[in-house]
Amino acid sequence: MTDVAHPDLRLQAERLFTRKRMISFGLPAMVLAYLIYIFGAFDVAGLAQRARLDNARIILSDSWSYKTHVTMDARSGNIAVAIEGEVKGAYLAGTAPGWVALDGQAAEVDLGRGQTAMIRDGAIRITLPEGEVIEARPMRQGVEATLPPLDPARVNQTDQRLVVYLDGARLTVTRTKIELFRYFLGWEMFWFSLDSRFHGMTFGELAQAAVGGELPAMARDFWNNRVWRHGDVVWALGETVLMAFFGTLGAALISLPLAFLSARNFTPAWAVRFGLRRVFDFVRGVDALIWTIVLARAFGPGPMTGALAILITDSGSFGKMFSEALENTDKKQVEGIRSTGANAVQRYRFGVIPQVMPVLLSQVLYYFESNTRSATVIGAIVGGGIGLFLTQAINTQKDWEQVAYYIVLIVLMVMAMDSASGWIRRKLIRGG
Repeated sequence: MTDVAHPDLRLQAERLFTRKRMISFGLPAMVLAYLIYIFGAFDVAGLAQRARLDNARIILSDSWSYKTHVTMDARSGNIAVAIEGEVKGAYLAGTAPGWVALDGQAAEVDLGRGQTAMIRDGAIRITLPEGEVIEARPMRQGVEATLPPLDPARVNQTDQRLVVYLDGARLTVTRTKIELFRYFLGWEMFWFSLDSRFHGMTFGELAQAAVGGELPAMARDFWNNRVWRHGDVVWALGETVLMAFFGTLGAALISLPLAFLSARNFTPAWAVRFGLRRVFDFVRGVDALIWTIVLARAFGPGPMTGALAILITDSGSFGKMFSEALENTDKKQVEGIRSTGANAVQRYRFGVIPQVMPVLLSQVLYYFESNTRSATVIGAIVGGGIGLFLTQAINTQKDWEQVAYYIVLIVLMVMAMDSASGWIRRKLIRGG
């Protein structure tokens, strides 16, 4: 019998090794085939060709620096100087920073690093450190330019537009204007806008003014900064948190009683359980962003619409998780409460809720933290919270330093919510 069994064992071992060999080679081959398919289906090669590295460079440099615009209108010949090209950041007529010398409709601009520019008679002439000269003039039919041999990566020229990247500066010429950008590290006007008398003061001067009793005026000018709008931004952050809070809390309050009706050990009626669970599947199966768009059409934009979208989506998730937690409760504790003569409500209150409360609180706090991030995107759709500010800054295609500022605030907000939810979880669940 032993000799007869050996061929069977050998055959089984060979089959096992063959199957493992096929899995070992087959799975990587499937993954590789899928990656090759993705490369073609998602047009990865075309994406690399369409990439605009010059735009990426502008966005990155704009996020941690600011630029002052020196602009000549080709029609009127007037020259204006403004920080970030903002109307709120424009210097008064005839005034400019120290590196710009205005003389009527002419301007001499020190671009730093040995680069100088002269705007006069409707044209611009830039002298580079090596003595090379760039000349350009807006024309009705396009841009007329004379360029020295430059790195092709530093020049973007068409019939209608000329862009030259300099060291710490940029030149843009179109049919309608000549515009010089000079970059400086930092976020200008972050603390005080140009209309504040504290703008341009050194740290020592500001400290002296604060000690001299002007701290309330400084705080007021900072809070009411017309460019960075700190007061409005703080309000928007609070709006985002409230959107997440109302949505999460409302979903938890609605889902808890429905979870009892959908739990097997509390509702014997199969049809009720089945119907409620399908409702939970439906409302959580549709993403919160889709609910946001639908509700925005029904109720109009606003933070409350975003809170309702979160409430609807989370009601399905909480209903499923709460019902599963209820189905895993210990019946002995409930029977002990029953033996004291307690009614059904008392049995649920003292025998069930204490068992599931740590799990429910943990889930609710986690979703509240997660919804704080989601509320940023939802706010961009319904026009509320910090998401609205972020969308507006992105849409301008030039306020990338404010985009960076809002992203930093969102990250800090999420970190604060994470720390707060962790502290609350320790206090309520673990008791310390």
